[in-house]
Amino acid sequence: MKKPQEAMRPSLLMTLVVVLSLLVPLRSQPAIDGPVQDLINKNSDFATRLYRALASRTDNNILLSTVSVSHGLSALLGATGGSSQDQLQQVLGLAGLDLQSFPELFQSMKTVLLGGGALNLKHGVALFPDLSIQVSTSYLDLVQTKYGETVKSLAYSTPQEAADTINNWVQQQTGDQVQDLVADLDPQTQLMLATATLYQGRLSQAFNASVTQDERFFVDKYHVVMVPMMFRADKYFLAYDRSLKVGVLKLPMVDETAMLVVLPDENVDINAVEEEVTAEKIQSWIRQLKKTKLEVQLPRFLLDNSYSLRDVLRTLGMVQVFQDDADLSNMGAAEGTKLSQVFHKAILSVNESGGNDTSEGGSQVFSTPPPRLTINRPFIFVVYHQTSGGVLLMGRLLDPTKK
Repeated sequence: MKKPQEAMRPSLLMTLVVVLSLLVPLRSQPAIDGPVQDLINKNSDFATRLYRALASRTDNNILLSTVSVSHGLSALLGATGGSSQDQLQQVLGLAGLDLQSFPELFQSMKTVLLGGGALNLKHGVALFPDLSIQVSTSYLDLVQTKYGETVKSLAYSTPQEAADTINNWVQQQTGDQVQDLVADLDPQTQLMLATATLYQGRLSQAFNASVTQDERFFVDKYHVVMVPMMFRADKYFLAYDRSLKVGVLKLPMVDETAMLVVLPDENVDINAVEEEVTAEKIQSWIRQLKKTKLEVQLPRFLLDNSYSLRDVLRTLGMVQVFQDDADLSNMGAAEGTKLSQVFHKAILSVNESGGNDTSEGGSQVFSTPPPRLTINRPFIFVVYHQTSGGVLLMGRLLDPTKK
């Protein structure tokens, strides 16, 4: 016969489990330290400034992994000194920040934003100095241990071999999905910064591929294309910005990220909207989101974009590091060494599949059909980390038939 106290243990244990499950949210997130959140906000501000600078220079689709570029420039910051460092610090929005403590703070930010590898985002950042540059062991240690990035010396005097090495590195970082970051390299290259990102947007509310059908997408007043248009009826978070005349739709992903689809009203110039997109504006959109029943039609799309960002960064004020009087002494580089180029490539896919990699997503059935939001004209999108609000990727889709 069991002792009374032994007979009570299972029920006591069950009571404790129930109480604890009520007290602890199933998907609770640790609080983000104030300095880390502040750095994330500064990172998002840089993201929108970089996006606006690039958007003003091209009339094509855009995909920019702002988090990869900012991480690369942050690692480069530790190599610079003097006015080169001051300029770069200003461009990143880090003026006045104690650079001695910055690597540890950056490390914490990276852990929050990238979730220790939990996101469906494969990302790589590397600095490729010429073999003639004697990179200091202290800088190598800083980049590898604090920033988690790569420094690899190359012989640019043999441009094809250098390009092959860089492209092989990109493939390794992205599971062979991102290829051909660079082609023709200048044999006079001294230092190159390369960033690459693959993001597979797996929607938490998957679309049903069986109901996807070709529909019209109005690229502009004179150009209409037919694209696969996905469909789902569900409860979505939606907002409307009356000042800019744009609708904002939130598409949650399975990895703690979400995409904001920013759709200008008909006859509203998307370029005029882009000029007003700031980190504060994105946060205001997120705060205004309200859940509503909605039928959503969204084009299936794949973007694969490469950029040389030197001139874009120069327009933001990052000038001296590209000139002969650059100061890269903290890397161990000799006087006269400069950053030659910044290359960036990103791939984003948005299709019917959700987190389980199936193509079947079930729409909800409502007694009365809800309003329909048809995204059939150019829009801006922002992929962000839901807990911190940190911006990860930004872009615009002008024509879904093009990458």
